[in-house]
Amino acid sequence: MSLNYAEMEKILMDELRLYHHPVAVTWLFADKDVEDFKAKTPCVSPVKPITFCQWEIAARMQNKTVLAAKEQLGCSNAQVSFGFKDNDDKEFKSQSKYCVDLAQAERFQLSKPRLPLGAVRAVGVGPLGKAVLLPHVVHFYCDNMQSYHLAVDYMAATDTHPLRPQITMSSSACGGSVFAWLQKTFNCCPACSGSYNAGKTERGEVNVFIPGEHIGAVVNRLLQRIGKSGSSSITRPGDPFPGGDICKNCPLIVFKGDACEGCGK
Repeated sequence: MSLNYAEMEKILMDELRLYHHPVAVTWLFADKDVEDFKAKTPCVSPVKPITFCQWEIAARMQNKTVLAAKEQLGCSNAQVSFGFKDNDDKEFKSQSKYCVDLAQAERFQLSKPRLPLGAVRAVGVGPLGKAVLLPHVVHFYCDNMQSYHLAVDYMAATDTHPLRPQITMSSSACGGSVFAWLQKTFNCCPACSGSYNAGKTERGEVNVFIPGEHIGAVVNRLLQRIGKSGSSSITRPGDPFPGGDICKNCPLIVFKGDACEGCGK
């Protein structure tokens, strides 16, 4: 089934009960790409330099599309991830708080995924439903069970098993997006120390990243499951809530009444 991005977003938000808009992340590699993006999409920009995960707040919480460049990115981790700057001694030192020594911090930092130095001119982040270009990555902020549903549908849709996501020390939102696009695969990771507070993920949200070229197949797989079972729930087929918190074999958790007449359950 051919769906547009607005239809995909509505299906995902309605069926998985998403709290946040899925975020379409688009890297713009040339000045012409930036101008085309601005012409096709109403945009806002950060007034002062802030973090990438703070750019995404406007997209996932306010339904706005953000267009921003290096000068508006106040996070050195994201600058390295997007190829806005190279790794240096200052960057290694900033990572040393996670490591046993500075040498380990340097090795770990150099192992993180990053785009080619100087390749990106700007970045667009906006709600998937307002995307006008194929996004490089669709970034979900979701709970554990929503992330599981997305992972299972991704595996079925792409015939991939098992998934091998990547977790790094810091760079969850920025580096996690880059990894998904460079490897052309699903990625999932917890919030890093920066995105937990700067990105406002105090609810314990999980990061899920799906390459833009695969998002249509994932949504179609979700619709296929709904067509077979009548609902989006994997944990309790037929239950309209994807994270139904009821033990599937427990004989004690049963609800009956007038509303059950005729449903056969």
